[in-house]
This record gives sequence, structure tokens and C-alpha cells, in this order.
Amino acid sequence: YFYLMLDYLVVGCGLAGIAFCEILEKSGKSFHVVSDNSQQASLVAGGLYNPVILKRFSLAWNAREQMDSAIPFYRELEKKLQVQLDYKLRVLRLFASVEEQNLWFEAADKPNLDYFLSTKILKNKNLNIHAIHGFGKVRYTGRIDTRTLLKAYSRHLADNDKFLKESFDYDEFQTHTGFLSYRSIRAKQIVFADGYGLKSNPFFNYLPLNGTKGELLTIKAPDLKEESVIKSSVFIIPLGNDRYRIGATYKWKDKTNTPTQASRDELLTKLKTFLRCDFDVVEHVAGVRPTVADRRPLVGAHPLQKNIYCLNGFGSRGVLIAPYAAQQLYQHIENKEALHPEMDVDRFTKKYFQDSPLTA
Repeated sequence: YFYLMLDYLVVGCGLAGIAFCEILEKSGKSFHVVSDNSQQASLVAGGLYNPVILKRFSLAWNAREQMDSAIPFYRELEKKLQVQLDYKLRVLRLFASVEEQNLWFEAADKPNLDYFLSTKILKNKNLNIHAIHGFGKVRYTGRIDTRTLLKAYSRHLADNDKFLKESFDYDEFQTHTGFLSYRSIRAKQIVFADGYGLKSNPFFNYLPLNGTKGELLTIKAPDLKEESVIKSSVFIIPLGNDRYRIGATYKWKDKTNTPTQASRDELLTKLKTFLRCDFDVVEHVAGVRPTVADRRPLVGAHPLQKNIYCLNGFGSRGVLIAPYAAQQLYQHIENKEALHPEMDVDRFTKKYFQDSPLTA
């Protein structure tokens, strides 16, 4: 027995998969999702949407366009799922020196960055934070509660009989003339939004997805009383009820979702350089971000099988990139619109693609 022919099969239900499914629902397309939630990057993400790279005072890739897509996207999801997802929080960059203040002013004079960077230095008023040189403020920032989003959206899909909770079994996947099949599901197209799971994907494992492990702590600090995100050597992200998320680490060799003592120690050491109050660690989580060497997403069709697509490679900025990249892919599939060349997987085809299981 087969389902009636679906328009799409989507593999993965993280930020990328959710963003694409939302477009499918709004467009009246039929689809089914397969996911085992094994990829933890979206689940453990800090959830910040911040268009500025605060280490270098530079604008993230296509940040303005991504912000224009992301904010309405999450607003509509809140109404649809009846949950709060978007928490408006200002992001403050703690200045370690006068030199950093000067670099901030230089950046704020640059085109596009001037829209996001305030030129007013804010004095520190929190006695539990050491910041003698004050802060620079990033405008139009906030936090998406990714944990609530993933749980609520998976429930929404299950309630509408569109969700199959299992690991995708490639032995059960077949290509046919004009369609694809997976177990009892038939679909015209398949989109792999499988995060770091792409490394085990025989259709796209030729792509240079590196994967960067990130670990975060959640602390309880009743005396801190801070309502802004503070960025120094680590982030402090307010979660409410005296809880704060601390992150994140970047490890390139370890590809597991297991928290480590070394990363815990690293985060705490950095945190204590500017936090001046007692706290307790209440949670420690880890996940592998789907990162790419050129820091651009991986979006587009398989070189040989043009109804097999990839939506991946968002790194640590999935909250912002996912709605934008998903819309790009949908318009590419349905309306033959060209993908942004810097995200198109074609940029790697000649260099990395050799043999495909589809050529056998």
C-alpha cells in the first residue's frame, strides 16, 4: 500500500525542516516529514537572532534580507502554534578597552552596519557585571525559543498525520521515473534538511560540511537581574526566572552530542572574567552545528537527480538563515528561480562531486 502521491517528502525537523514545511503548508502542498530528532543543533541552540558578528564588528552574510524574512516568519508561527517564540532582547557588546570602543564607532559608520549599531556607549549599571568601558548596543535583536518551537511544531505535524518519527533508512528509499518512494510514501520531490546527519547521506555527503560542536550551560543566578544579552568572551542570554544560557564553545574534532567537562570548564572560566555574582549550573547541553568552510548554506539539487534537494549548512545562525534559505529553495523548485550563487551547492559540484549512488 502506498500513500497517494505527495508533493514533498522532508527529512529532518530542525529549523531548516520547519521553515520549509511552513512554506509548503502555506502553498497548499502535500508533504510528510521523517525525523528522529537525532541532530541536536537546533534543539540546544542559543536562539539569538543578531545580524552582527560581534567578534569582528562586521555584518553577517545577507543579514538584512534574513531579518526581513525571519521576524514575520516567527510571528506567524506564534499565532499558528499558540506559543511564545520571539523574545525581544537587546544585545550589548561588552567593551574590554577604549580601543574596542573606537573600533565599534568605526564599524557603525559603515554602510548597512550603521542600521544595526548604536553609536551611544551605554554605561554599566549592573554591579554583578564587570564592564568599566561600557557596552555597545545592537538594534533589532532577540531570542527565539527553539526548544519550544521544535516540540510544538513536531506535535503540529503529528496531529495532522504528517510526521514519521524514525531514522531515515536509505535502504528503504528508491528513485523511480517521475517520483521517489520511502516505505509506503511516494513523493515528487525530497528535501534533506538533516543537519550534520548529511555526513551519512549518500546523495550529499560529497559536500564539505565540517560540523562544529557547540556546548552551552544554563545557570541560575538570582542576584544577576539582567534583562539584556551580554556578549563578552561568552554570551549571557536571559531566559527568565533567574535563568541564563551561557555559550558557546566551538570544537572541530569532537562530533558527538555528549557534553564534556573541558567545555564546561572553558565556559565557566570565561564567564567568571566578567560575572561578579554566585550562580549554579542547572543544565549542560551539546550539539553539532552544520558548518561549512566558506560559511555559506548548502542549498540546491543533487547534480544528477534533480528532484532530490539539500537544505543545510546554516552553522550557528540557523534562526536567521532558515526562513530565508527555505524560501529560496522553494522558489527554485517551484518557479525555477535561480538560487543565490553563494548558497547554491553547485559551487562545490565540480570540485567535490565524483560518483553518485544514482549512477549505479
